[in-house]
Amino acid sequence: MKRFRATVSPPSACLCSMNVLSEEILLTILEKLTDSSDRKSWSLVCRYFYVLESQHRKGLKPRRSDFLPSLLGRYRNIQCVDFSLCPRVSDDSLLALSRLCRSTLASVNLSQSKFFTHVGISQLTINCASLVGIDISNGTQLTDVAAEAISKAGNLQTLRMGRCKQITDLGIGCIAVGCRKLRTLGLKWCLGIGDLGIGLVAIKCKELRSLDLSYVQITEACIASLVQLEYLEDLILVGCFGIDDDGLKVLKKGCKSLKALDMSNCQNISPSGLSYLANGATLLQQLTLAYCTHVSDSLAYSLRNLPKLQCIRLDGCQVTCSGLKVIGECCTSLRELSLCKCKGVMDDGLCSLLAKRKELRKLDITCCRKITCLSVVAIANCKQVFSLKMESCSSVSKESFKLIGEQLHLLEELDFTDNEIDDEGLRSFTRCSELTSLKVGICSNITNSGLIHISGSCRKLIELDLYRVAAVDDTGIGAIAHNCPMLQKVNMSYCTRITDDSLKFLSTCQRLSELEHRGCPLVSSAGLAALAVGCRLISKLDIKKCNKIGDKGVLQLGLFSQNLKQINLSYCSVSDVGLLALPSMGCLQNLILLHVGGVSAQGLEISLLSCACLRNVKLNAHFRSILSPQVLEHMEVRGCTFQWRDKPFML
Repeated sequence: MKRFRATVSPPSACLCSMNVLSEEILLTILEKLTDSSDRKSWSLVCRYFYVLESQHRKGLKPRRSDFLPSLLGRYRNIQCVDFSLCPRVSDDSLLALSRLCRSTLASVNLSQSKFFTHVGISQLTINCASLVGIDISNGTQLTDVAAEAISKAGNLQTLRMGRCKQITDLGIGCIAVGCRKLRTLGLKWCLGIGDLGIGLVAIKCKELRSLDLSYVQITEACIASLVQLEYLEDLILVGCFGIDDDGLKVLKKGCKSLKALDMSNCQNISPSGLSYLANGATLLQQLTLAYCTHVSDSLAYSLRNLPKLQCIRLDGCQVTCSGLKVIGECCTSLRELSLCKCKGVMDDGLCSLLAKRKELRKLDITCCRKITCLSVVAIANCKQVFSLKMESCSSVSKESFKLIGEQLHLLEELDFTDNEIDDEGLRSFTRCSELTSLKVGICSNITNSGLIHISGSCRKLIELDLYRVAAVDDTGIGAIAHNCPMLQKVNMSYCTRITDDSLKFLSTCQRLSELEHRGCPLVSSAGLAALAVGCRLISKLDIKKCNKIGDKGVLQLGLFSQNLKQINLSYCSVSDVGLLALPSMGCLQNLILLHVGGVSAQGLEISLLSCACLRNVKLNAHFRSILSPQVLEHMEVRGCTFQWRDKPFML
């Protein structure tokens, strides 16, 4: 398409109804179009629209880095560039970006890309003075030289470098000295960094608000420096095994500004150590202690010193009835509680807590298998609850679920996976008009009747999980699709009664982005083709073990599914002909292709070489010996990782 200069007036040839609209109004309309295909259609209405869209676009997400110069030639005011669809980004690409966006570039995401070095990063940090955000997570090839290049970005405020395992204290020290305006720093799994590096960060980066040190090999030696950060609000210490009670004793002396603390999987801390924390961080609002300690009465009592504490997550911890009672008495501001997979949760403790904290908004009691209808009665009295997760609460009778629906009308998120709830139970939730997420997988008592009840009133439904709900068929799916047009995620895997009609019904849900219907033997290519035509936003598709789906269905995906990023074709009746459609899926990053008998080595090689964005491919192990070594090497150089599986064929 021919390019136009930026100075263009609305031509008389433009649509007459649009001539009366000012540029400000037109740009307001453009901002409302969040889907890229809609924005593209808007820009093609006329020459004037094309230029307006080019002038005011701020973000860019290229599919291939070699397209970058031409894209930046059109879009001159780009502020944010996201390379997450580009498995390979070279230093030349970053050089071009730094030259063409010298004065505008504010953030760049390289977290899913490889093959750039410190040279490319240096060009960005030196040439782009407005750069305030960099994400180089998963940059396992980067060393301290790259960290030194980042240190040149004096205005940097956000830096994420998780899994940069070769960067050491020396590198993070350079960043600390050069990037003193940092507010957010993510160092998860940076195994080469220790107390010295974190100490330098604490000394130099006084404006830090958020710090992620998950699985970093630090000890209490660096905690003394962290407590001096007077603006630190969010501290993540997941899996920091070097921190013990002595470290928490130091933490007690500072961190007065701390609002959120996550110490999940910190195995060397005790309840008494955590009590030190409660005496220091008086502004704390969120506390996560998953899989790290047992919740004793003394720990629960110490929480009374945290008057602003609103969220407690104790997933996987050992709790006692008395501990839960004390939490209910002491945490007067509690609004969110997670007891997922906690041992020791029983009716006595939970009921006592809920009786005191009726203002609760979110509750997760997943796999709390000892609670009964007594706890359900207590939950039903918490009228403000909008998120309730009760997966695998196997001692709760099906009649009890009706009480929840009758009493909690503000519910937005429900997870009843693997429970005894039945159609009458679902019918009670028809008053929950704000419901957006419903998960009832492995609920064998649910049939089409229950889904029809839900679809009639819960029209804002966005996510529906029907995994292994065997009694559901096209009638139930049709009711949901007809009445819930905002659906985005659907899981109906192993719902063996559904046919192509279900996919045809879902094809009317234009916002659908994720669909799993593996193990549905009655679904064929005709249904998949209808889905591809109607649901252009599909990004994740799992059709494993749908053996009636063949080349025709996949070819339709190639024509219409330009947003597809992940697909599982295992056990499908696809041949080399169907694989020819994969390159047409311009965003495809993840491909799973196990036990597909019609695929040859030559056909697979052609498809792999043509898929420019592929970064993860899972294949049967026998392909490893018959695929060309040159092809495999080329794909790996391009940034693609192969996973080889030696699993036997399973129906």
